[in-house]
Amino acid sequence: MQTYLVGGAVRDNLLDIPIKDRDWVVVGATPEAMIAAGYQQVGKGFPVFLHPETHEEYALARTERKTAPGHTGFEIHASPDVTLEEDLQRRDLTINAIAQTTDGELVDPYNGKADIEARKLRHVSDAFSEDPLRVLRVARFAARFADRGFTVADETMELMRAMVASGELESLVAERVWQELQRALTEATPAEFVRVLRQCHALTVILPEVNALFGVPQPKKYHPEVDTGEHILLCLQQARRLSKEPIVAYATLVHDVGKAITDPDKWPSHVGHEQLGLKLIRDIQSRLRVPKDFGELALLVCDHHTKLHKVQELRPATLLKLLESLDAFRRPQRMDQFMLACEADARGRTGLEDRDYAQGEYLRTVLVAANTVNAREVLEQNPGAAPKDVISRARLAAITECVNELRTQQQDNAQ
Repeated sequence: MQTYLVGGAVRDNLLDIPIKDRDWVVVGATPEAMIAAGYQQVGKGFPVFLHPETHEEYALARTERKTAPGHTGFEIHASPDVTLEEDLQRRDLTINAIAQTTDGELVDPYNGKADIEARKLRHVSDAFSEDPLRVLRVARFAARFADRGFTVADETMELMRAMVASGELESLVAERVWQELQRALTEATPAEFVRVLRQCHALTVILPEVNALFGVPQPKKYHPEVDTGEHILLCLQQARRLSKEPIVAYATLVHDVGKAITDPDKWPSHVGHEQLGLKLIRDIQSRLRVPKDFGELALLVCDHHTKLHKVQELRPATLLKLLESLDAFRRPQRMDQFMLACEADARGRTGLEDRDYAQGEYLRTVLVAANTVNAREVLEQNPGAAPKDVISRARLAAITECVNELRTQQQDNAQ
């Protein structure tokens, strides 16, 4: 029985990245031998064991054989006669197919260390094409390592295009697609995930609503980058810069999908794109089984982001309606997430990445004023009246006073 550190821990160590998790592969062992040594067996698909002390995962060396379409259509063979090289060969990328002995010696049969030095994401073998989920995984690794100079190898990109053309991606389970997308939105360069999927034509399968934005023009006066798809990529990077929450990045990713279905005869104007985008976002939510909170925020950002951009021009009644739509009185955190996505939209424009965005603070000030209303006191002063109406009127009065004060301050500052 021999154990080897494998995968991400070896890769990240070579990249001088702090190691979060350690995975091990065991060669020459049986499940019975592992259990006898005190390991706890977990998982149903193939033999994986938890170390009795560290609780790190130890998997028996295994091979896979394609038996059916999709990500799960494999027959797994794990036995003492499977070699380390055979186990590593089934992995996705060469940078993830490096092992390390307990003495620290590298076992690198597929030149992963050289690809780390060359900053290349390259598939290990043609078996890569048997698992369509690997197209998304490569895009996610590109999002993780693009800021370190990594790019997808030409031959791997060609193989990914062939996989897309074969229709294999359409067999992916929605939950796995969403899982990869959500993880990609937390990576250092989430825009690279979208960019790689588009390069291999997978974006038309995974997110056709976002893919349709590329080539759609916007007014150069407000969008120096012009192309709506490029705007989305810029917005994604700003969202990542402003927040590490994937829910903010997702809302940012889909907030402008309605621009692809506005009247082309009126381009580069996109009047009404907010309302047009709502159905498309619901389509995405249904297709990918997007979590409810992600879907709700995305709809709010799509519907109301242009309102926040001009929030200082809004009437008090419109401000109150906006706060109520955001459920800001009960869920201030969601309003904060909404404002971050809107700020990412405002800054996701060529040359305007560091622009001031005071709109969020303005709306927050309005919310603070509205929250000064004591609901119990207001109801006691208006016995018999409809509670919702009474509280809304009181909040409107507080907002009106706040807005008047803010506008007076602006006038004084202008003088």
